[in-house]
Amino acid sequence: MTVYAAGAVCWRVTNGKVRILVIHRAQRNDVSLPKGKVEAGETLPETAVREVLEETGLAIDLGVPLGVTSYTMPNNRDKVVYYWAAEVSPESFAASSFEPSEEVAGCEWMSLRKAKKTLSYERDVEVLERFQLLIDQGVLRTFSIIALRHAKTIPGSEFDGPDALRPLTHRGRTEANVIVPSLRAFGPSVLVSSTARRCIETVTPFSEAAEVRVRKTPLISQDAFEDGTSDVRHVVAKRVRKLTSAIVCAHGPVLPEIVREVGLAAGGTRQASLSRAGDLPVAGFSVLHLSVDQPGSGIIAIETHVPQLVS
Repeated sequence: MTVYAAGAVCWRVTNGKVRILVIHRAQRNDVSLPKGKVEAGETLPETAVREVLEETGLAIDLGVPLGVTSYTMPNNRDKVVYYWAAEVSPESFAASSFEPSEEVAGCEWMSLRKAKKTLSYERDVEVLERFQLLIDQGVLRTFSIIALRHAKTIPGSEFDGPDALRPLTHRGRTEANVIVPSLRAFGPSVLVSSTARRCIETVTPFSEAAEVRVRKTPLISQDAFEDGTSDVRHVVAKRVRKLTSAIVCAHGPVLPEIVREVGLAAGGTRQASLSRAGDLPVAGFSVLHLSVDQPGSGIIAIETHVPQLVS
């Protein structure tokens, strides 16, 4: 059985230069990037954030995905590791609480060039090569627009009332709670929702956990979309101009338009990838990564996640 894991290339800027965090593992006598195995019910982004905190004491928000490494472990099991770039804010760095453990003997910040020479495994160096491309393209610092579909809702045929008032089912309420850690992994500080009850109920657990208020707007509601009074472009353009990570929660028919407008606001991107990003299951979300320094350079990366329910 394949073992899945996740980690991050943690970085910060010191005296105008990018520094990378590596960890020294005593038991294995090696130098690597922080990472760890996925636990039951976790999504990969959730794992990456948790493992970095456990191994380094740093609280991070994930940035651009850096791809995957795979290898065979000594026990002949295959291991697949997903990585993200993650800027360590000055506040997070100052609040870090690293203590040496049996697993991690120490953490060290170093230049990208030195990190490539110091890491014990070529697969980790390959991850840094992908990270280097972000620097070369001038798009290292990013923010994200997270397009979220509401969780499972009582069918219209079973609800006696206006469509906008349909509530979540028991499973939907579970989904709304389950996705909170995955959404928080990307550090959104703004929360925009359709005025429909099912959307508001979907984002309420995140709002309460992250202490971010819900900004309700009818401009991305399904009713407005169907009667021609919606204004998805206005809502999306405002979020892109702010250059801060945000969740936009809406409906199945509206989400493809939201994603398309993000692409247009960011300077255009491939239509095929945008179509996939907008085609979401209930409680699924796509993370659209954009450049802070070059917001017109297009969408840097797209990733899609669905809730992991443990039966």
